[in-house]
Amino acid sequence: MENAGYVTLTRQSGLMREMETIAHNIANAATTGYRQQGIVFSEYIQAVNDGDSLSMAAARIKTTSNAQGILTQTGNTLDLAIEGSGYFQLDTPDGPRLTRSGAFNVDAAGDIVSADGHRLLDGGGAPINLPQGGSDVKIASDGTISLGDRLLGQVGIVEVEPGAALERESGVLFKTEAELTPAEDGKLLQGHLEGSNVDAISQLARMIEVQRAYELGQKLIEMDDERAKTAMQTLIK
Repeated sequence: MENAGYVTLTRQSGLMREMETIAHNIANAATTGYRQQGIVFSEYIQAVNDGDSLSMAAARIKTTSNAQGILTQTGNTLDLAIEGSGYFQLDTPDGPRLTRSGAFNVDAAGDIVSADGHRLLDGGGAPINLPQGGSDVKIASDGTISLGDRLLGQVGIVEVEPGAALERESGVLFKTEAELTPAEDGKLLQGHLEGSNVDAISQLARMIEVQRAYELGQKLIEMDDERAKTAMQTLIK
C-alpha cells in the first residue's frame, strides 16, 4: 500500500511539473524567439519481496525544442532573425547569454541592445557600436554590418557543441558552460523577427491529456487512502 501510494504521489508531482511547463509554453506562444519546453520522464524499476517489480516514474529533465519559429517581415532595421541553427549572444550582468529573440535597438551609448538592455555581441564577444545617424545600416546574411562602404562589425551567430546542455534562465535567455562556435548554417535576416516555436494546438491537446491523467491519479490516491482507513478500522476492532 505504501509503495503504491508513493509511486502515485511521485507520478502526480511529475504531471504537475509537466502541466506547469505546458502552461508556460502556451503563455509564450506569441513571445518573439521563445523556444518550447518539454518534460522527459525517467523510470526506475526495483524488485520487491513478493517477486513483482515496483516502477517509479519522475519528471527529471526539461528539453528545449530547436524547431524553427515562423519568420515575420517587419522592415525595422534592427529586427534580426536567424534562419537555421544558432543563437545571438548577449552581454548580461550575469555573463554571456544566448537568445533567438532578435528585436534590437540602439542605446544612448550607440550599442546595439536587446529589449532588456543587454548588449549584442559580435563573433569575438565584443559589443557592437553604431555611429550616430546609423539608422540606414545594412546587415548581411552572415551578420556583417555596413553603412555605405564602411564596415562597422559583424553580428555573432553562435551554437553549442552537439549534445551540450542549454539551461533556460528566463523566457528567451539561455546559459551554457559549453564551448561556443560559429553557427554553420545560421543565416541572418534583417528586418525580420522569429516568432515563438510553440505548437499551441498540440500543447492544448497535451494539457487535456495531462489533466485527465492527474485526475485519475487523484482518484487512485483517494482509493488507496480509503483502503488504509478500512484496514486500520478492522485492526482496531
